[in-house]
Amino acid sequence: MGSGERHLNDHRARAQRRSPRHERRGEARLPAVLATLAAILLYLVLPERLLLVPRFVLPGLELLLLVPLIAVNPRRMTRQNRLSRALSLALVALIGLSNLVSLGLLVNAMVTSKAQQGGPLLLAALQVWATSIIVFGLAFWELDRGGPVTRTQADRADLPLADFRFSQDENHDAVEEVADGASRSSDWVPTLMDYLYVSVTNSTAFSPTDTMPLSTRAKALMAVESVAALITSLLVIAHAVGVLDR
Repeated sequence: MGSGERHLNDHRARAQRRSPRHERRGEARLPAVLATLAAILLYLVLPERLLLVPRFVLPGLELLLLVPLIAVNPRRMTRQNRLSRALSLALVALIGLSNLVSLGLLVNAMVTSKAQQGGPLLLAALQVWATSIIVFGLAFWELDRGGPVTRTQADRADLPLADFRFSQDENHDAVEEVADGASRSSDWVPTLMDYLYVSVTNSTAFSPTDTMPLSTRAKALMAVESVAALITSLLVIAHAVGVLDR
């Protein structure tokens, strides 16, 4: 074994002793709160014809779900019970379903010629697309290996199977690491930014890029996001640009 490899192994061993998974501080709460608020704000400024219910009903309900989640983990996400887990999943599901409904109404406005101007339609399409990126990133983050609390607080042996295989897992013992936990050698754990990046690349490439879905639910979610992005970018935005050129 060379001196460089020995030094790297010593560094990894010290990192594991210094920061074992179950003794870590949890992931910061603020990024998830900001992402959720951004999705709520994007919904609030949608045109009236893209809303299924009165404008403030769904955002108000989403804020009601968000408040207790912040109360449970105001700074770092280290605590979780069945109720908080159910609330967090319900919040993401509500934002996601409302955005898919808005997408359907947007397509309906396009095919029925209800939208006379391309500018507002283009802006609404971009809002729906941006919300889709946020909500699917949150969904990946909430589901992978039991969610953000479990990923940092549970012992490695207790972690559920991985839903995603990140590039950090690609090394000489990647297969064993993915089965046993992300990046065993460095004890690396993905954060919300990693899942938002997965969502961005999936929404723009309409397929996985450097992070591969492993579970059925991860593949299903990525498929739904890809189809929604395809509809938005190739049909709705193209139609809006066509109207602008008239």
